[in-house]
Amino acid sequence: MKRSNHFMWLIALTVCLSLTIAFNPGFVEAKEMKWRMGSAWTQKERNISLELFAQLIEIKTKGEIKVKFQPSGLLGSHDEIFHAVQEGSVQMGVFAPYVNLVPGGMLNWMPWTVGSYDEASIAYRPPDGILYKIMDKAYEEVGLKLLWSPPAGPYGLGNKAREMKLPADLKGNKMRVSASLGFVKTLQNMGEGTGMTLQTIPWADLYNALERNVVDGCWSLWSSLVEERHYEVLKYYIALGFGWDSCNVAINRELWDGLSDKHKEAIWEAGKMAEERDFEAHRRADKAYQKQLMASGLKIYFPSPQEKKAWREKARMDTIWKELCDPWLEKHYPGKNMGKTIRDELDRIRIEVEGQ
Repeated sequence: MKRSNHFMWLIALTVCLSLTIAFNPGFVEAKEMKWRMGSAWTQKERNISLELFAQLIEIKTKGEIKVKFQPSGLLGSHDEIFHAVQEGSVQMGVFAPYVNLVPGGMLNWMPWTVGSYDEASIAYRPPDGILYKIMDKAYEEVGLKLLWSPPAGPYGLGNKAREMKLPADLKGNKMRVSASLGFVKTLQNMGEGTGMTLQTIPWADLYNALERNVVDGCWSLWSSLVEERHYEVLKYYIALGFGWDSCNVAINRELWDGLSDKHKEAIWEAGKMAEERDFEAHRRADKAYQKQLMASGLKIYFPSPQEKKAWREKARMDTIWKELCDPWLEKHYPGKNMGKTIRDELDRIRIEVEGQ
């Protein structure tokens, strides 16, 4: 009888331990966790930063979490990786928050919000940057947790017809646009009354469209001007900084919520270090691109603050925010007029940076 009771006690203890391991993150984390992080892109500097992020997670968790970074579409297309992280078969990824995937994603890169690395380093900084907080809410809606945001830099306008200094210089231009509605509406407003026309052309077809005079100009980044050879088919570029390109590194939200505080802190620290490296690498790369472009013969114009103000005012961003952003913001922040709060904070950041 005693042996039977002892046997039953062992069974009960085994069941309790099994349940404890299953539901206590501390027990789970005692085992090595192997994660995958995917990216659909091939950008050199960004991928170096993401590889560093993966390595730092392993170092800071003392090998308890090992992350294998797989770039260049090895885990599938951009959207396939996104859905894999949503369902948990892939743990992390780097994403462009297109609104078909992240309904609040337009807030990541609304024009005339962030225009420089200094501004971006404040606005996107976890956990208190205004754009970090808003985008974390947007990713929460689709089951992901935002960790940090690798930059790609500021957008300017390229042209082959004439040099551009003020909105009136868009006169008669045929400008290429994409399906990014915020950018389209912004350019449309800035060129209002000039006779400018817009043509939607896939990014991959842009070089040929410029070469064959299908369009006169486009928005572009320093990196795209060089790496995608836009400078070969453009004559002029205004470094307007009217838009900002930034993607997001995100993790499955349920996985994140189940981690211990020590593992979360380790991942935060790894992300902070990788983000700092990525910002500095892109700053240096942009300066090198500018020198290369000037040597190539591309005429680059750096507008004054007053000239930028003329472009900004003509864009009428309040009306665009009201149409594109406020419905989502009101749903998630009812009665708080969050659109104005965000724009006020971004204006404060810009003034702070310009005064440095």
